[in-house]
Amino acid sequence: MNRVPALEDLGDVSGKRVLVRTDFNVPMEGPDDQRVITDDFRIRAALPTIEYLTSRGAHVVCASHLGRPKGAPSAKYSMEPVRKRLAELAPGVDLLENLRFNPGEEGNDPTFVDDLIRGIDMYVNDAFGAAHRSHASIVGPPRTLPSAAGRLLHREVEVLGDMREKPKRPFVAVLGGAKVSDKLGVIEALQQRVDAFIIGGGMCFTFLAAQGYPVGDSICERDQIETCKQLLAGGTPIHLPEDIIGLDAQGVYQTFGIRLPEGAKGLDIGPGSAAAFTDIIMDARSVFWNGPMGMFEDPRFASGTKTVAQAVADTKAFTVVGGGDSAAALAQFKLESEVDHVSTGGGASLEFLELGDLPGLAALRGAPNAR
Repeated sequence: MNRVPALEDLGDVSGKRVLVRTDFNVPMEGPDDQRVITDDFRIRAALPTIEYLTSRGAHVVCASHLGRPKGAPSAKYSMEPVRKRLAELAPGVDLLENLRFNPGEEGNDPTFVDDLIRGIDMYVNDAFGAAHRSHASIVGPPRTLPSAAGRLLHREVEVLGDMREKPKRPFVAVLGGAKVSDKLGVIEALQQRVDAFIIGGGMCFTFLAAQGYPVGDSICERDQIETCKQLLAGGTPIHLPEDIIGLDAQGVYQTFGIRLPEGAKGLDIGPGSAAAFTDIIMDARSVFWNGPMGMFEDPRFASGTKTVAQAVADTKAFTVVGGGDSAAALAQFKLESEVDHVSTGGGASLEFLELGDLPGLAALRGAPNAR
């Protein structure tokens, strides 16, 4: 992949108004008009880029989405709490209102792009978590403005690019989450790149069903069973659970073997599976983890995800956690500092590993200063 322009490629930024597309889609709680940020990691993650620009005399205007307001203003998704926190961390930096209050953002409307860049001299994309979207604020400004990747975006591309193209081996991908269909593209793409897969979470039941095991009332995408059979028949080993924790037909907590009785629902990998997965992770030299092993938000079904998270933290392998629920699990178990790289984009990290490029990166490479 061709190089994307870095901040240094913008040249002299003194006196320039720079639009920085950030990912301030932070978790919040509380009543709609009194919402409070519960984790400001994504705001702090943008500070190296903001400080690079402001220390060189630029006037920074940040722009971000927040939640899914569906193209209309909403008190629940106002940027005001973010604006207050940003003012504490980076005084003098402006923040626009939620980009998704305007339907032109997700619709990539050229008129909205024109409004966004009016009075702006340069553009920086530091929102890796949104770089896989062809939205107005991601792909629009680089068409006409000198543009660059921010520090966060640049680091994501560097780390994930190396893992995709030149991983240390054995390279193990640990995949979880609810649906096989969400991860199918990345599984197929990584089959030629990884040495083994570990599959947990709800998606494991479609694979188990493909092997002929009964899965009770567990999540199972029947229309993906044939695809799973083909993946299992491929040359790359796919490690599946050997025991399951869940609820029986009466709703009683139970540890099952590999065959789930009628009415039973699997909600976590069992202790035997967690131990086997740990051994594989400990022997790896590169590990990519995306997706929990079970419903870890419920303490009854958190042990599988916690054990795998601890293994990812303890292994001597180079470890990358692909954002989303995996990053939330790491935070819950207080292990974020124990892995080499926690991606700020779940869907973006998967798409980058699958395709090797993202719409936001392609847009930067097409900017006037990059041609």
